[in-house]
Amino acid sequence: QVPLVESGGGLVQPGGSLRLSCAASVYTLEPYDIGWFRQAPGKEREGVSCISSSGGSTNYADSVKGRFTISRDNAKNTVYLQMNSLKPEDTAVYYCAAGPCGRPVVAGPGHAYWGQGTQVTVSS
Repeated sequence: QVPLVESGGGLVQPGGSLRLSCAASVYTLEPYDIGWFRQAPGKEREGVSCISSSGGSTNYADSVKGRFTISRDNAKNTVYLQMNSLKPEDTAVYYCAAGPCGRPVVAGPGHAYWGQGTQVTVSS
């Protein structure tokens, strides 16, 4: 088990920014690709972005490309999702998960470790 904890969600106006963090307090994230996923009420889970274990490769959903940036600081054992130019349709619970990073960004059987999620609400 690799317990993951997301933080940084909240209420923001359209056009605003948030930075989400995905941390592991006990285990190191360094060996793992990490992905961000989101799920809005009544909708399917959607892959948002992912980053390879080294940080050298990243992928993004078309809906967030150019607005969101994923990064990681292995020294701080944390993966970040910088979200800019937020839109109401970005409203969802955001989850991070340890598992293979591919294109498109999808969750599969390899994503065995998930956080509890953090709520992002974009509204005026």
